[in-house]
Amino acid sequence: MTDGTDWAAQRREAAAASAERAERARAADVAAARELVAAFVRDARAAGVPASELLVRAGEGPGTYRCGLVGWYLRRDGSLAVADDGEMYVLTAPKSLRARLSGVRLEPTEPRTQAGIGARDGESIALDALLRLRLDAGSDWPIVR
Repeated sequence: MTDGTDWAAQRREAAAASAERAERARAADVAAARELVAAFVRDARAAGVPASELLVRAGEGPGTYRCGLVGWYLRRDGSLAVADDGEMYVLTAPKSLRARLSGVRLEPTEPRTQAGIGARDGESIALDALLRLRLDAGSDWPIVR
């Protein structure tokens, strides 16, 4: 029988190994998703799918903010997009008078191979399927805010 110190050390090692495995899996998932997004941008350009100015949703209510990005909306509610720089963006920001006047600066989000992880039921979809839907829709992709 081991004492409590040995047990605690083993638990710390097991937790660290588990965290390391999870981080490697997340990094591999992000890398695979980045490849899907890059292929989407190439395919959208090659197919002549028009990119448009992306607007950021202002909180839960009506209104949008400029963000200086051009790209393709992936969700019809305008909450997720791929910009022509090959990055994915979540297009939401808190309501703000400053943002209304000068726009917002968004940071790209790490894409995952499953879009909407942790979202409400029915809002999660495989990224490759979402990108294919968007590409197949061409210029017929109305945004409903």
